Amino acid sequence: MSLTPNLGRAPQDSEYGARPKIWFAVYQFLWHLLLPFAFIRLAWRTRHSIDYLNHFSERLGFAYGKSIMQGSVWIHAVSVGETRASQPLIEAYLERGETILLTHMTLNGRRTGAALFTKAIAAGQLRQVYLPYDLCWSVANFIRAFKPKFGLFMETEAWPTVVFYCAEIGLPLFLVNARLSERSARRVNQFGKAGRSLFQAFSGILAQTQFDARRYQGLGVKQVEIVGNLKFDVPLDSKLVQQGESWKQELHAHSRLMVCAASTRDGEEAIILKAWKDLLLGNAFEIAPLLCLVPRHPERFPEVANQIHEAGLRFRRRTEWDGIPSGHGDLEVILGDSMGEMPMYYSAADLVVMGGSLLPFGGQNLIEACAAGCPVLLGEHTYNFQQASLDAIEMGAAKRIQGELILSEPIALMEALKELLSNSAELAKMSSAAKAYSLEHQGATKRILAALENLH
Repeated sequence: MSLTPNLGRAPQDSEYGARPKIWFAVYQFLWHLLLPFAFIRLAWRTRHSIDYLNHFSERLGFAYGKSIMQGSVWIHAVSVGETRASQPLIEAYLERGETILLTHMTLNGRRTGAALFTKAIAAGQLRQVYLPYDLCWSVANFIRAFKPKFGLFMETEAWPTVVFYCAEIGLPLFLVNARLSERSARRVNQFGKAGRSLFQAFSGILAQTQFDARRYQGLGVKQVEIVGNLKFDVPLDSKLVQQGESWKQELHAHSRLMVCAASTRDGEEAIILKAWKDLLLGNAFEIAPLLCLVPRHPERFPEVANQIHEAGLRFRRRTEWDGIPSGHGDLEVILGDSMGEMPMYYSAADLVVMGGSLLPFGGQNLIEACAAGCPVLLGEHTYNFQQASLDAIEMGAAKRIQGELILSEPIALMEALKELLSNSAELAKMSSAAKAYSLEHQGATKRILAALENLH
């Protein structure tokens, strides 16, 4: 496969993964119909930050300015998690002398990329823009402006207009670090040939696990390889790790343990707070442990603060002080309302309750917690990290909470917390297993680079 797309050729249906004409026409009609609502949604989100309106023209495929880097490696990372996961891959390409076009869909994703790649941006090696809305003309404008060498979409992103247009003009587009849950695969199949053709139109799919690969193959995709998970290769910020370890040392000096409820989703905080309150009321500990509650979405920080207050728990926001939690001995809860500090929270914690897994959200990334050597408690809903969760449990780095979790009776969570926090030997054993688990599964970056060279 040529690395140089034939951008001057008129789009033609590819033989494999061809664009379904009627379905695609309906899709384009709906996009144009709903476009005003997309504008309204952006305007509505300015109540959180006016930055949502910055670079607005990029979302329509216009106004990229004069400093367009053509012929770059194009990597699309929709939001924060995908941007962080792309870090080792981007750094590998930068070391090879490539320039990078990094696209996002969310403001927080763009902010994360700006923080991670400050030097590359300043040196003109990396440029960030928003991926345009999935309209035929906006996508065509974007591709014509940047003329990327090839494209790498992270994890689950598959925008029909982008994917089919790249296939039609001969621009290689790969889905890397790809994952597909059983539920998502069923949804794709509900669209019949139209849904399957979307993934067939990729030049290749580099899947995280055998589960993901089999699901893509079940959709008729021929070019599928298993390469592992890039998130194992993402380095933890050493300054944040050091800061977290300082927190832990000071807490332990006061014989106090800390639990981090990480990346929690709507509805989960109520369950966690009820379990935590019951745990403290049980007086099972001579010195009560501390809960650090970190919601996944920043816009929910005020809402979660209200929940903690209504639960009658003494708390402070992380953004209210720069010190160490033990300096506030009356605290029962810390609200982690800061951005980009998860390595610090994990390094400070003795145990993590992984958000997204207590209710059916599919689970959040447990790999970063394990890299920090922090044992993990998982709920039953981990389909977004199916293999990673199973491997972590098998190696003893994580445990599954046994029993149903509901707001009225979160007994299973409370009992799991009590059991582990009362057993220092088990926590130490799980911590060692977590570090071993993290190291054992590294190497996806090299495998992805090698696979892309072979596919080209």
